[in-house]
Formats: sequence, C-alpha cells, structure tokens
Amino acid sequence: MNRSAFVPPILLALALPVLGSMSVPAAVGAAAQPAAVASQAPAMPTLVDIRATHRDGVDRVVFRFRGPAPTTRVKYVDRLIADGSGLPVRVAGRAVLRVRFEPAKAHTDDGAATTAPRRRSFALPNVMTAVRAGDFEGVTTYGLGLAKRAGVRVTTLTAPTRVVVSVRAGFPTVRRQVWFLDRDNFVSGDEPYFVPRYRRVLAGAPATGVMDRIYAGPTRREREHGLRLLRSRTTGFDDLSIVAGIARVRLLGPCSSRGSTVTVAGHIFPTLKQFDSVDWVKILDRTGSTGDPSGPGDSMPACLEP
Repeated sequence: MNRSAFVPPILLALALPVLGSMSVPAAVGAAAQPAAVASQAPAMPTLVDIRATHRDGVDRVVFRFRGPAPTTRVKYVDRLIADGSGLPVRVAGRAVLRVRFEPAKAHTDDGAATTAPRRRSFALPNVMTAVRAGDFEGVTTYGLGLAKRAGVRVTTLTAPTRVVVSVRAGFPTVRRQVWFLDRDNFVSGDEPYFVPRYRRVLAGAPATGVMDRIYAGPTRREREHGLRLLRSRTTGFDDLSIVAGIARVRLLGPCSSRGSTVTVAGHIFPTLKQFDSVDWVKILDRTGSTGDPSGPGDSMPACLEP
C-alpha cells in the first residue's frame, strides 16, 4: 500500500492503520469449564535501518521496519527534545524535522539495540543528518537536520516495510569542501590529520552550509574509511560572519580540548579558509573570547588549547 501527499512544512502528519488483535471464541463446553479464547497480538514495528538518497530535486530518507507499518507523524520543531528526559538533542542544520513512529521500537524484545543507527550523516543537498531522540514506551522519534525548511511527503511501502520521508531539495547549491579528522593518519602520526570531503551546500550561504556539515559529521561510508568528527565537547556554532577578510565564528557548548593537540579547530580553519573572501579565522568560545581577536592570523579560544 502506498500513500503520499505533499503538504506545507509547518505541520505534517500521516496516520496509517495498525492491525488490532484478533480473537476467536472457543466452543462452549461444560458449565464447569472456562471458555478458551485464542488471541494473537500483532508484532510491534521494529526499526532496523535508515538510508537516504537524492533524486529529481528531492531528498528521500528511508526508514526500514520489521513487521507492520507504524503510524508516522512529521512536524517542524524549533529544537529536538529527547523523549523521556526532556533534554535537548544536538542536531546540525538550519531546520529540524521531527519524525515520530507509533507504535514502534528500535530495540529487540530483550532490550538490545537493533541495527538502526542512533545518528547518521548524509551528503545530500537538504537532509544532512538523522538523529534519534527517543525509543520509549512504544514510540520511536528521530530528528532530521536540514539545510532549510521545505515541503515534505510521507510514503509507506511494503515488502519490506519502509516509511519514506521525502523532503524537497530543488534549490541552487554549490560544491564545497568540509575537513574531517583522519583517525588512521592521526594514530600513525602521518599528516595531514584533517582531510577534505565534498558537500553540496546552499548557494546563498555556503560558509554556514559547510559549518553545518562539520557538525553533521562524516557519512557512514566516510566513517568506514576512518574519518571522524572531533567536537571538543562543543555542540554547534553561532554568529558566523566574514568581514574584511576575517571569518569569526562562536562555538556553542562547554568546549574543551581535553589535553589534545587536535581539536574542532582542525575542522574549522581549513573549511572556512577555502573561501577567497577569508584570510584569517577567529574561533570564539561561547562567551565571545579568543586568543587574538583582532590581529593578523588565525585564533582560537583558551578552551581549545592543549
């Protein structure tokens, strides 16, 4: 069964029927014997994988389930909140689309996690990451981090069961580089420790786009080749500006090098200096402090010093 309909990006929802339990009454026996009832509850949909692709101006995120299809509701939110704890969940991007499945779970009956990822990055024009916010009391929730709000369509497919969240991405983009830590190079002491990978980012805001892609992290295939995001306990960025050849960006979160000589600065410096308009990069902590706020040269805050 397929259902699909494009709707505005403010509030989107699709409810799919869930099979109820079935019971068959037993034949009436002697008065002293209780009636027997045979019943079988339907299996709860279990999330086992998430994949994504881009085609014809649309990013498609595919949630694959074992069992029947859950009810799926999608909604744009200001921030992603963890089910149960109520704490904010880190999601990279300019917009967050919450995807909620019910009933559904991302664990086995004995409590072990399934193969469904908690966090996955995609090299798509709009959808850059999928982050789990809950697997709690029969509700499984994810947040999709996007480059911008856009129209959404939800489609349910069978054999196997899949819920496809399609997000419009037919806007102009440019191809830019994002630097990630090469774990193998770092461990072996072979430079460069940070290496570039290409991403499609919004043509109107490429510097913001590449910074978002840093915090989205490497894709699954890139991780298999040893690439990593080193956040240094930061949770994101704000106040990015490029004026008179100097790029300034303020980091969010606690910020700590933890004594390491490589930090999130290793991602940020080359990623922003790829632009012709940037000569120097000044990285600020969340209070706005950095080592050299105005002089020539790159600068980072004390929290990123070894």
